[in-house]
Amino acid sequence: MNRTNGHNNEAILSLANNLRWEIGENFHDKLMESIYANATTIAHKSVTTPIEKPTFSFDRALDRIVTSPVLGFPMMFLILAVIFWLTIEGANVPSAMLASLLIDTFHPILKDFSFTIGLPWWLGGVLIDGAYLAGAWVISVMLPPMAIFFPLFTLLEDFGYLPRVAFNMDNLYRKAGAHGKQALTMAMGFGCNAAGVVAARVIDSPRERIIAIITNNFSLCNGRWPTQILIATIFIGGAVPAHLAGLVSAGAVVGIAVLGIVFSLVVSWALSRTVLKGEASAFSLELPPYRPPRVLRTLYTSLIDRTLIVLWRAVIFAIPAGIVIWLVSNITVGGESVAEIFINWVDPVTLIIGLNGVIILAYIIAIPANEIVIPTILMLTVLVTSITGVGSGDGVMFELDSVTATEDILMAGGWTLLTGINLMLFSLLHNPCSTTIYTIYRETKSVKWTVVSTLLPVVMGIAVCFFVTQIWRLVVGN
Repeated sequence: MNRTNGHNNEAILSLANNLRWEIGENFHDKLMESIYANATTIAHKSVTTPIEKPTFSFDRALDRIVTSPVLGFPMMFLILAVIFWLTIEGANVPSAMLASLLIDTFHPILKDFSFTIGLPWWLGGVLIDGAYLAGAWVISVMLPPMAIFFPLFTLLEDFGYLPRVAFNMDNLYRKAGAHGKQALTMAMGFGCNAAGVVAARVIDSPRERIIAIITNNFSLCNGRWPTQILIATIFIGGAVPAHLAGLVSAGAVVGIAVLGIVFSLVVSWALSRTVLKGEASAFSLELPPYRPPRVLRTLYTSLIDRTLIVLWRAVIFAIPAGIVIWLVSNITVGGESVAEIFINWVDPVTLIIGLNGVIILAYIIAIPANEIVIPTILMLTVLVTSITGVGSGDGVMFELDSVTATEDILMAGGWTLLTGINLMLFSLLHNPCSTTIYTIYRETKSVKWTVVSTLLPVVMGIAVCFFVTQIWRLVVGN
């Protein structure tokens, strides 16, 4: 009986496979088109409508431009560039004001208070130089760009533009063997990768949902913008005339974001043809009408439901990370701090991929929150350069009042244009933050897919930085 059933199953699977190739890859699309065509035919036969002169439709006129195969993608990139430019230019002044208030003003007051009450130096260092400064940095760096980006992004969402982005990207993701709705999860990932992973629930196919979850980390989340913006401003913008610096820096950040979309498509294509092989599901998207954005509701939604919640999560994770930073910078073994020992150990290897030990240690410490990568790098750079007489080496996380001062610290640490470019690439291609990792496990209920989602970007980041470094040294020579 079992042998007969097994033979029947094989015959059924063989017949199904043969029929699949006979009907072709576009069967689902043809089926949906025939359903809509039949519905239209029935409507025309059963419904009588008065003859009306064609009237102008704003939605259709705009959709001809927004969803055009020629203009759709350039417009999408232009809108993204404008949003990033406004975020970069608009966040500088409020970030400096917050840093001046929280760090330059309150930090000395807290230090003096700790001395007044006789707090042990190590406890004051852990609480004030570690935990407080970590939280202060995250607030001063994250709050201004989020307060600009999220309202702009929400305005696009309320206006009805994001479904058009999904419509434009649908064909690319289907060719990659993924689901068209992955474009929506990708867009959510630009705000927060954990939110993008949760948004993958809109995809019904388990296989395509896994692909969307694994590749969501290639969307630049809010926690990685400070790194991208600062490094692009210093190294990319610094390489062009001053009047072009802002535009070129924004272009570099947009370029990294677009590169993330490319990696998303490439990895989706590879997964759909190997470990997650299968046929892409049909994606029928009914474009909603354009709506005038409600500004007050948009501000409330973006500032309360998005900005403050994401900021609170970042601060919660940054505080213990700040304590770790202070400890590894001040606990010594044989006259060297734990941080110095690790940096000196990994430096020879990391130089091969155009990075350094400071960057690697910073990303290990910043697993809880990407927002603290830059302050960790600055503090560790000062610590290491103090060996040769540069910097204070006190193991304190701090804020610098200007981009120029930050550039001086990085240059003293041996940074070059190649280091800056590789850091921007590695910021795109590295492991998700701890919140996203936990969210991936919660959504997939799989240790295997959680590990793949965590380690795959790291492997890709190392490989990309290695090839960029080798090509750079062959062409430029240093």
